[in-house]
Amino acid sequence: MNKKCTNCNLTNFADAEACARCKSLLGEARSILPAKSEHSLSKIILRRAVICVTTLLFVIFGFYISMYFSAKPLTSDQGAIVGSAIEVIKKGGFDREAFYLENLTAFRSTDNWLNSLTTKENAYAATNFPFEIMTIYPDFFNFTEDDVERAAILLHEAIHLQGGDEKEAYEFVWKNRAKIGWTEDRYKNSVLWKNVRKQTREYAPDLFICDFNEFGDCTKQ
Repeated sequence: MNKKCTNCNLTNFADAEACARCKSLLGEARSILPAKSEHSLSKIILRRAVICVTTLLFVIFGFYISMYFSAKPLTSDQGAIVGSAIEVIKKGGFDREAFYLENLTAFRSTDNWLNSLTTKENAYAATNFPFEIMTIYPDFFNFTEDDVERAAILLHEAIHLQGGDEKEAYEFVWKNRAKIGWTEDRYKNSVLWKNVRKQTREYAPDLFICDFNEFGDCTKQ
């Protein structure tokens, strides 16, 4: 039986305690191997983690691309109308929401493949979070009074762009409607006003518990 030095690879006698060439203790020389193995294992784990993360990012990007290109973009006229509504939001002081709409949102005019899997009735717009893709439906253009009402819709969707749910979106718009000029004295007979008030009452009933106001609306001024 021979002992091979792991430092210089010299084969020593079986009873040797130190290497005849480099004088390293043969027991200590063998102890170097586990450290090298542990270092190599760390590299393997790190490499596999990088591969997994990279693959996940490619999958997410591919998912986004598939949704983006499976829907049609807005026409130039539609884009101009959306831009005018965003200006109303900016004038109302909603800089954060305007930033999301202007810089992070991909507007489309038809459903992508994911949205087409669900049935929608009387929808004005829909947002795919966290991909920040917003579909603007024909009702957005056909059944709104003006830029102010369209701004109210986009303000609602801007909350979804930030990860908010329906309750948060309806509550936010209803509490802040006056800041964009969407007031009862001007819009109480509009289809959108009636629909949003009804939906807000369903999602945020705590805003409608004041008996001294019409419809129990506690936000009425």
